[in-house]
Amino acid sequence: MKSILRFLCCASWALLAGACARHTIIPDDELALIFHDAFLTNAYTGNRSMKLDSLNLYEPIFAAYGYTTSDVQYTIGNFSKRKSARLGDVVERAIAQLEEEGKMYNREVAILDTIDHVARRTFTRRVHYDSLIRVKSLRDTSRLRLSIDVQPGEYELRLKYLVDSLDRNEKGLKGTVWLERADSSRTNLYTITLRRRREETFSRKLVADTSHRRLRFDLATFAAAPRTPSIRVTDLSVDYTPETRAAVADLYEQQLDIRIFADEFFRALRAATPKDSL
Repeated sequence: MKSILRFLCCASWALLAGACARHTIIPDDELALIFHDAFLTNAYTGNRSMKLDSLNLYEPIFAAYGYTTSDVQYTIGNFSKRKSARLGDVVERAIAQLEEEGKMYNREVAILDTIDHVARRTFTRRVHYDSLIRVKSLRDTSRLRLSIDVQPGEYELRLKYLVDSLDRNEKGLKGTVWLERADSSRTNLYTITLRRRREETFSRKLVADTSHRRLRFDLATFAAAPRTPSIRVTDLSVDYTPETRAAVADLYEQQLDIRIFADEFFRALRAATPKDSL
């Protein structure tokens, strides 16, 4: 509302000064479009805390429709002489158009978000899976260490584990997952203490970039001197989802195989179109 009042005040400040000059009365439809563009300008400059002269800000808008600032000022002042028209109706028309455009852009954004999700889901793939790992000795703990070469994107690690009553490590048994850089430094390091005597679920997402070379995982890290373990791991999986931009590009390439996007479709269309219609 402040933006509307600011615009209307700036547009009418010189009504008295220009009362004797000849001006063009702007039709209501075009005036609504001018208000529409002015409100967008208010929103844009307001969000950026820009300090601009209001009339200089709006003059390019008026000029785009073929009018001057004086024309707009005169038209606004003329509403008081028109019994069948209200300036508020024109303002409401501009606001209604903005609201309709907002709904359209929200739909477009939703479509783009859907494309992103479809692309990511389409190209998510499983890069590692073990249905069952049993660890009954210290030698077996090597099976709980995982190293996977990575590329930019998201990696999700999931598993179920059970440390049963035969495990001799009373406390301090831990699991660790991290991303490793080329210089062997660790990032995204996450450590959990394994619970005992009941099945637990563990999952973790890690986002790799071009600086990372491997995803590393160790479910048999001992805080003290290691003793005979007894651990069962089921459904150990690692799923990879590429970066959104790469996934969307791959989806586009994939859809080129569909007839409507293929070169043959366009060649057939051109052949079937009369030359004089082009």
